[in-house]
Amino acid sequence: MKNQKRTTIYDIAKKLNLNASSVSRALSNNSNVSEATRKLILKTAKELNYKQNSLASNLRKGHNQTIGVIVPRINQNFFSNIIAGLEEVTYQKGYNLIICQSNESYAREVKCVNTLINQHVSCIIISVSADFEDDSHLKNVIDQGIQLIQFDRVADNLETFKVLNDNEQASMEAVSHLIEQGYKRIALLEGPQNLNIFKQRREGYIAALKKHDFEVLPELMIENAWTKELGAVATRKLLSLPNPPDAIFASTSDFSALGVLEVANKMGVVVPDELGICGYSNESFTEITTPSITTIDQYSVSMGKTIANLFFQEIKPESKDAVPKIVSIKPKLIIRSSTLKNKKSRET
Repeated sequence: MKNQKRTTIYDIAKKLNLNASSVSRALSNNSNVSEATRKLILKTAKELNYKQNSLASNLRKGHNQTIGVIVPRINQNFFSNIIAGLEEVTYQKGYNLIICQSNESYAREVKCVNTLINQHVSCIIISVSADFEDDSHLKNVIDQGIQLIQFDRVADNLETFKVLNDNEQASMEAVSHLIEQGYKRIALLEGPQNLNIFKQRREGYIAALKKHDFEVLPELMIENAWTKELGAVATRKLLSLPNPPDAIFASTSDFSALGVLEVANKMGVVVPDELGICGYSNESFTEITTPSITTIDQYSVSMGKTIANLFFQEIKPESKDAVPKIVSIKPKLIIRSSTLKNKKSRET
């Protein structure tokens, strides 16, 4: 089937024997066109199935009611919920989202940024990739006059709006909970230390150990164990130590915690009696594993709404001075069966 040619303002003008400029003004509700002519043009546009080229129109106006979003992985609960929260607010304001996935690749992230700049979006919202190198591409966003909002994983040196979780406090609470349950040797699965969030979670882990007079042991801290597969590899290594840990805090993600649980089950290690497991992000599967996995809820939908509202507050001239540059959202520890070693805790 041959593709039908898209109707343009020139087609409408030709049919009505009018100038294209008159048609354009009528379609833009310009007051210089008489009401009778405007109605005739709108009627003809409908008959010819005319669809406005919004990108071209926005370029002429110098703005675009489109926001670009770049996330490391769309299929993770945290990022998909961020997008859901963003969309709920932006839809009500008449804005559209363009969703891009860096797939944890810095090179791909740079391409995504350049694509969105070329689309003349009003704002770029980003959580940087795992192998983030430098912020020159993000500086280019600012130089182009495009609003930039960072969330979760951010380039610290850039003066932009940032929406963050209190990662250090959340990690402190998770490790303190494990200690209160009677665990003595608590291991840490870490993410890439070039990212701020994983540095903060590491600091929270160390702070909790020191607060409870526990020794900080380097052999119990495994870096770059931030996927299910890497979490499994790290767990095998840890459980093979002469003095293995009796709890593992997968500070990177629930996927890493799932890798820990699968290895423990294969090795016949009983969770939570012999090994406590805590994850991070409150992925949906953590409720249905056996046992269910203790985790940290980052309030991601609420975070997405907060990010969107920051943008809309910023574009209002009267409220610019009132908008904070950094917004911190406190996560919540969700205690489930995988860390309830204390029998009294199970009974309550």
